[in-house]
Amino acid sequence: MGRAQTGRTGEDAACRYLTEQGHTILERNWRSGHLEIDIISLAPDGLHIVEVKTRTAPAAAPPQDNVGYGKQKNLAGAARRYLHEKDDRKLSGLEVFFDVIAVTLNGDCADIAYFPQAFIPIYV
Repeated sequence: MGRAQTGRTGEDAACRYLTEQGHTILERNWRSGHLEIDIISLAPDGLHIVEVKTRTAPAAAPPQDNVGYGKQKNLAGAARRYLHEKDDRKLSGLEVFFDVIAVTLNGDCADIAYFPQAFIPIYV
């Protein structure tokens, strides 16, 4: 499986997982310029900006370890731009959470580790 297909498979699994947890998927692979958000979902507690990291087993390091300072900064900027562009009343006033979902593919199985509120951006 190529890199793009691995990523797509991981995002599909992440969307299924979030939906099972009561989220409504609003966007997938939302882009604005060089900024991208893998998944934007709405849950009873607020709006979730979700970064999905997918690896094939055996992985050298946990996938979530690859969401460093630069990626967090880009996600915060992308979220700000998304909210500005949408200017949607139903999104207004919602709390925004930055989550990470780590997917490890092992044959036909997808092991999912969900990190809600994985970080709070300080670069807004």
